[in-house]
Amino acid sequence: MNKEVKRYADLYEKQLRRDNYPDIAEKKKRYSERLQQMYDSKIYKEHNIYPTMNVNLIYAVIAVCLELKELGLDNKQIMDFSDGVFRKRKKLFAILEGLIDILPNSYKIAEKWNIDDHEKRVKDGSITYDMFKVEDGRIEYSISECMYVKMFEYYGIRPLCKIFCKTDESAYALLKRRINFTRYSDLSDGDCCHDVITRK
Repeated sequence: MNKEVKRYADLYEKQLRRDNYPDIAEKKKRYSERLQQMYDSKIYKEHNIYPTMNVNLIYAVIAVCLELKELGLDNKQIMDFSDGVFRKRKKLFAILEGLIDILPNSYKIAEKWNIDDHEKRVKDGSITYDMFKVEDGRIEYSISECMYVKMFEYYGIRPLCKIFCKTDESAYALLKRRINFTRYSDLSDGDCCHDVITRK
């Protein structure tokens, strides 16, 4: 696990430098120690059982949030910082989504992704759907339980799970030629995640 800690600590350090924080070496050391302790914890073993979830990444983000909260940052500042830490990852996804957006069957690609993801999530129990409906040119679902949220909630920072919740909004914002995405609520600050995806 040391390689994972080092990889995420290096990303954290780079964002600290970009934002001109003082005492970067000490902050990186504290982050590394916190993340290692989290990976070594009993709860990590309980959480790391879902094949559809990259729990190492989720914990790395949670550790960023906890460190920044101790530095006095508010939730928006923390989310902006986290976006900066993982900006290369986001850029790669944006390039892929841009390529998909120009395809004439982009809605069908999104539809298949949603159907496959729903099947995998239900199978491993990482997400509980109250409703999942696929019609011609329309997908609607409602989620009442999500392990992403539960992990953030365990560490007392449930609202900051919006870092992951908003990835869907960011993705569909880049798939706008043939797809409309509407989010009515998400579990970071609501009772359910309720989304509707339609073909234009």
